[in-house]
Amino acid sequence: MKYAKTLTDFILEEERNFKEATGSFSLLMLYIEQAAKVIASHVGRSGLVDIIGASGYKNQSNDDVQKLDIFANTALTESIRASKQAGLIASEEMESALITNEKNAKYAVFFDPLDGSSNIDVNISIGTIFSIYRMNERALQKGIKQIAAGYIIYGPSIMFVYTCENKVHGFTYDPSIGSFLLSHENIRTPEKGNIYSINEAYYNTFPQYIQKYVQYAKKTDMKLRYVGSMVSDVHRTLLKGGVFMYPQDTRSPDGKLRLMYEVNPMALIMQNAGGMAVCESSSPLLIQPTHLHERQPLLIGSTQNVKDILSFI
Repeated sequence: MKYAKTLTDFILEEERNFKEATGSFSLLMLYIEQAAKVIASHVGRSGLVDIIGASGYKNQSNDDVQKLDIFANTALTESIRASKQAGLIASEEMESALITNEKNAKYAVFFDPLDGSSNIDVNISIGTIFSIYRMNERALQKGIKQIAAGYIIYGPSIMFVYTCENKVHGFTYDPSIGSFLLSHENIRTPEKGNIYSINEAYYNTFPQYIQKYVQYAKKTDMKLRYVGSMVSDVHRTLLKGGVFMYPQDTRSPDGKLRLMYEVNPMALIMQNAGGMAVCESSSPLLIQPTHLHERQPLLIGSTQNVKDILSFI
């Protein structure tokens, strides 16, 4: 029987490849993994306990905050703080960044605790997205400065996908042993796919080049698939190929997705898997953020599909 490498084993093994490693990054990742398990457990029981439904609050992006949003945000924040490896922690659900004042903390962590949380009540896959930078005098750094990024998708199975050192790996949770096991090593997204993902209900609000691409796609063998949970839609795109589109529109001229919590980590993952991500026509990883909850439009997926869209500009 082939040995299934756990996420913990994999992280520690990767650490040994770096002579200058001190173990701090590995420790931080293991605490994020632990928080993911706790969140997954509560997501799996969301219909049995009183943690579904709206909390009655709105976050900094004016979105309704779900009860599970609050739980996931608390679980991640407390777990990352407990690692003592993060000097700055920022979340989509928090008004401002948390400065931990941990001596010798090397990392800044940004996360969306529960992406797609509006789908909780109807039992559709949701996820957690995280992004890790080295501590810097500038709290907000360009996405290209990320040293790691990842997401956890809470679906029929739970997967932990992360990128570090230009490779992307996926681990599937085995509840019988309580561990994430390496199931998708060195993920490479197809050069081109036949799936496009966009909320066509807003077609009339999209820029003209997006409208033209959608009409073009309908005349080819392209298929429309849209979950409405970014983690789910990007995860499918990563594995199957194609493109996920969340462009600016007349309702949200600056875009809807958050640069630090959603766009940058997903862009790094897709790029390191051989795909492409752009905000309008340039890489989001090159944007210097101006504020914590900045929004940007996003086209992300297989390189050829993204280039096809850009050809209509």
